[in-house]
Amino acid sequence: MLLTEGDPMSEHTVSAQGYGSDRRSPFGYGLHHVQLAIPAGSEEACRDFYVDVLGMSEITKPPVLAARGGLWVRADTLEIHLGVEADFRPARKAHPGIRVTDLNALAERLTSAGTEVIWDDNFPGHRRFYAHDNVGNRLEFLQQDPDIPAEW
Repeated sequence: MLLTEGDPMSEHTVSAQGYGSDRRSPFGYGLHHVQLAIPAGSEEACRDFYVDVLGMSEITKPPVLAARGGLWVRADTLEIHLGVEADFRPARKAHPGIRVTDLNALAERLTSAGTEVIWDDNFPGHRRFYAHDNVGNRLEFLQQDPDIPAEW
């Protein structure tokens, strides 16, 4: 698509902060869920992590999809679908970035449950850490921090 000056979509550089609506699409995008792969038979281990540790609620899968295994969880506006993959290998780099309101409390909860928390201060304007679920999926948890300069 060729963009011209004055076209509302010609502004293709936006804030990496991820907050607010510095660019609206004509389609009304919104994230419904994030899909993560899990190995067959790991539903209980995933339930232990996502429900018991993270405090999410399990969602009943539609019957047509329940036969495939896996599980779905939700908390606030975040929904994660954990789907069985035959030759499962956790992604080494790909991950969801999950915004939270109390990063320290979550880090403490994960650590208390035996999950390693790896802090990373390389995202201006945010505090964040990485952790892995019980099957090795990488997760990023972050919180906007007004005390950290957002410029880069």
